[in-house]
Formats: sequence, structure tokens, C-alpha cells
Amino acid sequence: MAEDVVCDNCGAKNTTGSNFCNACGFELTADEPTTTTNILGVGADTAGNTGPGQLVVTRGALAGARYDVSADETTLGRHPDSDIFLDDVTVSRRHARIIASSAGKTIEDVGSLNGTYVDGERVESTTLREGAQIQIGKYRLVFVIGSEG
Repeated sequence: MAEDVVCDNCGAKNTTGSNFCNACGFELTADEPTTTTNILGVGADTAGNTGPGQLVVTRGALAGARYDVSADETTLGRHPDSDIFLDDVTVSRRHARIIASSAGKTIEDVGSLNGTYVDGERVESTTLREGAQIQIGKYRLVFVIGSEG
């Protein structure tokens, strides 16, 4: 019988082979260290974030959904016109945006009530790194570089 994997963040038990905690969305550590992220089947370079980029929903009603963030600006929120529509009262209508530049992708909170969190820290604006854990309301998303292949 397979052993459970315990989340280092919240202590929840997860099935063997899980990449993210089913309770808090935290990235689960593997027995052996890895140098690439394989959420999308892409061995992405983890040195920067200048690739096209996607957000993968790991927790919330849209778990498993993937969203392209290669545009100059990608909006996230509860407003139906948002590029990434997160339909829950814990998400502000206009919650956050991801801005692309030659230096990489930056996520900015745009005055949300509940805040935007990256790797457990509330942020106003921060550059995203490969594997960054984003929390917007009840949703957990992971930033990955590359495209589906």
C-alpha cells in the first residue's frame, strides 16, 4: 500500500505522487531534489521567468485549469471581463494583474480586499519566479515557465 506524503506547510496527508498539497496548495517536497518543474510536461529553466508562462490552479473550483500569462498584461479577479475569472466572494472584482517585461513577469495587487500572496507573503508587487505559489482568495495557483508541449 502506498504511503501518504505529509505537507511540510500544514501537515495534511496527501497521496504518493502528489505534487501539491490537497489542503493548502503548498508544493510537496520529493525524496530526491529536482532541478526542473514538470507540471506541464516541460523541463523549464528555473533560472528566470522570461518564458511565456502559465498559471496552474492547484486549489479552488478550477483546480487543474491552466492559464496563459504571456500577454503584456493579464488580469485576475471576480469581474467577468478578467482574463482569469476567479468566481468566489473571497476574490475582489479587480484583484491582481500580471505584467510582462523584458525582466520577467511581475504580479501586482490592484487594491484587493483580501490581498495577494506569493509564497505565503502578502505582496503589493513582486517578480514571479518559476514555481511561485500564488494565493488569491481561496484559489492557489503555481507560476510555471514554458508552454504545453
